Amino acid sequence: MIRLFKHYIPHAVVLLWLVDILLLVAANETSWRLRAGQIGMELAPAADRLLPHFAFAAVISMSMVAVGVYGAEALRSMRFAAARLLVAISLGVIALSFADFLLSGHTFWRSTLAYSMALAVVLMIGNRLILGMFLGTSAFRRRVLVLGAGERAARLRLLGERPESGFAIVGYIAMSDGVPVIEEAIPRGAISNLTRYVENLGVSEVVLALEERRNALPLKDLLRVKTTGVHVNEFSSFLERETGRVDLDTVNPSWLIFSDGFSSGRAISGAAKRLFDITVSLILLVVSAPVILLFALLVKIDSRGPAFYRQPRVGRFGEPFDVIKLRSMRVDAEAAGAQWASKDDPRVTRMGRFIRKVRIDELPQAWTVLKGEMSFVGPRPERPEFVADLEQQLRYYAERHMVKPGITGWAQINYPYGASIEDSRHKLEYDLYYAKNYTLFLDFLIILQTLRVILWSEGAR
Repeated sequence: MIRLFKHYIPHAVVLLWLVDILLLVAANETSWRLRAGQIGMELAPAADRLLPHFAFAAVISMSMVAVGVYGAEALRSMRFAAARLLVAISLGVIALSFADFLLSGHTFWRSTLAYSMALAVVLMIGNRLILGMFLGTSAFRRRVLVLGAGERAARLRLLGERPESGFAIVGYIAMSDGVPVIEEAIPRGAISNLTRYVENLGVSEVVLALEERRNALPLKDLLRVKTTGVHVNEFSSFLERETGRVDLDTVNPSWLIFSDGFSSGRAISGAAKRLFDITVSLILLVVSAPVILLFALLVKIDSRGPAFYRQPRVGRFGEPFDVIKLRSMRVDAEAAGAQWASKDDPRVTRMGRFIRKVRIDELPQAWTVLKGEMSFVGPRPERPEFVADLEQQLRYYAERHMVKPGITGWAQINYPYGASIEDSRHKLEYDLYYAKNYTLFLDFLIILQTLRVILWSEGAR
């Protein structure tokens, strides 16, 4: 894993992205040469075209990030990756054509963009076919030794067996005399020199996966391994890095207090985020006003009741505020009291089902963002009736209110829509990761990948 602005990115994804950038630049240069040869035009040196080449590569790569080309499913399935690549490159080329039209420029000719699009599709798929044969092999994975042979070690084994995993477990060491869950684990007593054992296996990282309160911390072993230059990691921190969430089963207050994160030095990033929220919400409200008014009329026609509805939600530091959305349920939807949404919820109207699917019902929330009660990115705001219950049942639930709630967020793009205590628990793990590792870079990734959720209606209900 490479840590970029406090967010972890797998080495395989970084390598794939870097090669993609080079291939996109090559595709654009080739398209220019091909078109110049067709019309008999003499080309300037390639260095003069570096800016448009890298602009092309940047827009296409951002589009690829947005639609999930670098996600776990795309790394597992070539068919899935190819489908997303076609969508991403098409969207990127449309965006470049539109930008060139608005700026009245001649940087991106339609002919060169068409050639670049075709070449990019071929090169991106070829890159995945070639690199895919090597990225999943142990040569491109970190070699991990697990100290422990219980349930935690078993969880690491399942995590390491995923095709997109960035590590390979080369051994397990049973640190206690209890019956091991990992049968092939080697007893600690059978290894005379753990440091030499680690060196012989070529281990790059040791993960401490002892069962809680069952073993004394092997400080002597860990110190010797650490001083040889091998990275030593604790179970909860390792899971956070590999899964992008805070594991509620294993974390404790001391880990949250002493681990890296929850930085207070966010004055500049906070101001930049607020400036972004104000600018984009103003633009969004102006641009989407006709759409909001049109669908407000359709909602009124489709079912009786107001076109908009207000609902109390819990904001930053637990402060209540009202969220404004286009109404998607019947006016008597909660006559029996507050209740979770469900799949194929009968309370949702015909028009409500459509506006939820394409997220049009969320557009009026831009006004809440403009007022400063919400942000575009953050944990999804929950209703006070549910928050009181969730805080009783889920540890650390109140900590998600340390950041401003958002229209989209890390949980929304990583976990399917759910409406139960168990779903809230899983989403909380992602919300805590966001609150702990928040940066503008992470916000940028979330905003990009929200396009994937909208295009494929992931999580809509």
